[in-house]
Amino acid sequence: MDELIRRAARDLVNSDYAIALTGAGISTESGIPDFRGPSGIWTRDPEAEGKAYQTYYKFLMNPREYWEERLSKPSPLGDLSRVKPNPGHYALAELERMGIIKCVITQNIDDLHRKAGSRNVIEYHGNIFKLRCISCGCRFNSEEFDLERMRREGRLPPICPLCGGVLKSDVVHFLEPIPEDVAKRSLEEVLKCDLMLICGTSAVVYPFAELPRIARRKTVRKKYGLASVIIIEVNIKPTPLTEEGISNYLIQGRTGQILPRIVEEIRTQRIAKQ
Repeated sequence: MDELIRRAARDLVNSDYAIALTGAGISTESGIPDFRGPSGIWTRDPEAEGKAYQTYYKFLMNPREYWEERLSKPSPLGDLSRVKPNPGHYALAELERMGIIKCVITQNIDDLHRKAGSRNVIEYHGNIFKLRCISCGCRFNSEEFDLERMRREGRLPPICPLCGGVLKSDVVHFLEPIPEDVAKRSLEEVLKCDLMLICGTSAVVYPFAELPRIARRKTVRKKYGLASVIIIEVNIKPTPLTEEGISNYLIQGRTGQILPRIVEEIRTQRIAKQ
């Protein structure tokens, strides 16, 4: 593993435009449960997964009922406002401050990358602390709306103050299209990158899982000529990206342990060059 960490540090330092993709594996280390893991929410309660596939349809058919149900039941993820970033989040933020990581594209809805200090974050599946207008696409912090009072007064669903459209949670539900602005920005970042650091994703949820495959199919111009994008995985176990040869190599372990070691190795290599 030590040699792989040194290799990842070298590759990151030599990159021109590195981006990170993150999934549930980096958030579980902050105590947030996942859905499909051995003790995941849907593993323990398969019926809950079936209900999750109905959520977006319910919103389209009856936004008021969608909001009433959402506000009357606790989130299966718990109170995310109390969850803190872990060393993996802080390591990615530090890589951005070092000028190496240019963007983080995350599947996670917990806002932990921003809390850790990452600035250029694309939330592919939305942010649980925001609302999104389905008409104009504008987003608002949840605190701007007293949703509980609106529920008591029978004034649900919340309405967009800019265009009058209906607001839903910014979280992207199953069968809901990825918002156009998010899909566009994500693709732009993937097409610019010459290195992709993939952290804690099972790489089975599409269209997010297509992003590394898009990167694998392209070439980038380097000082020495054309080259393939370097794709590094940091994960507890191999994924389809590992098995299909999409990634160049896998560093197997917890993101909260490996990413800080990569940061320290980069510092060591930079000092050695001085």
